[in-house]
Amino acid sequence: MVGYIFRRLLTAAITIVVVIILSGFLIHIIPGDPVTAMLAQSVSATEEDIARLNAQYGLDKPVWQQTFIYLGNVLQGNLGTTIRGNEAVLPLLLQRLPNTFALASAGLSVALAIGIPLGFVAAVNRGRAGDFVVMLIAILGVSIPSFWLGLTFIQVFSLQLGWFPVAGTSFRNMILPAMTLGIVNSALVARMTRSALIDILREDYIRSARARGLRESQVLFIHALRPALISIVTVVGLVFAHLLGGQVITENVFSWNGIGRLAIQAMLQRDYPLVQGFIVVFAISIVAVTTALDILYGVLDPRVRRK
Repeated sequence: MVGYIFRRLLTAAITIVVVIILSGFLIHIIPGDPVTAMLAQSVSATEEDIARLNAQYGLDKPVWQQTFIYLGNVLQGNLGTTIRGNEAVLPLLLQRLPNTFALASAGLSVALAIGIPLGFVAAVNRGRAGDFVVMLIAILGVSIPSFWLGLTFIQVFSLQLGWFPVAGTSFRNMILPAMTLGIVNSALVARMTRSALIDILREDYIRSARARGLRESQVLFIHALRPALISIVTVVGLVFAHLLGGQVITENVFSWNGIGRLAIQAMLQRDYPLVQGFIVVFAISIVAVTTALDILYGVLDPRVRRK
């Protein structure tokens, strides 16, 4: 078990380093110069001012050199300072990270609450009308853009019915964005739950349980559903990654003050340190969650450790 945990942690560390290096190269593909954009409204700005600020933020160095300098700073816990406002990036991101995780957790809860029962119904009714209806719902859920669903919720439940506020970070503000994220991602949970249950229902011990005369409810909920939940654990990591990825748009639609909304603002302002800081924190968050779930999966299923 110790070797398995060490391998997972080593893979996670390598993944984060690769993400930092790639982000350093890719971030400079964004058109425009952040210093020029920052001084655009200053009539008295000169070429010397632009050169001085480029040197101050290290933007005058080659991209590869900027990337490895940044990697060294990150390993020391320094994500730099913002170009606009000259604020430390790490505290700025950590201030909004709890809002992002709260919304992601709420969205995950909604996705599991909807997806697991739907997947269970589809597996039990495989090949019948119930299975067809659930899979149709799942396809629709995958096809619906999160921003369109969010705007529809705002139009109906906020503007027309007045049940929920349009923007903010209170519990009532969280309901609509959590429903948006949860409904869109419940389709993935439903399909994975269905697949896991169908595989388990083919096992010999399920046929043996039925042959012993156990009620169908006992066979499904005790002998089939519990082993299937072990496989569903791995899906939670995928869903969480989907939630964080889709949350960047959802946070902007609902004006939710998380790191996703901050990242969009940083991209529009071409604030390289803030964008890179977002990528680093985003990557660390996803890798940490998925690694923890992989380790939990290894604890629950010894076959994974032996592989």
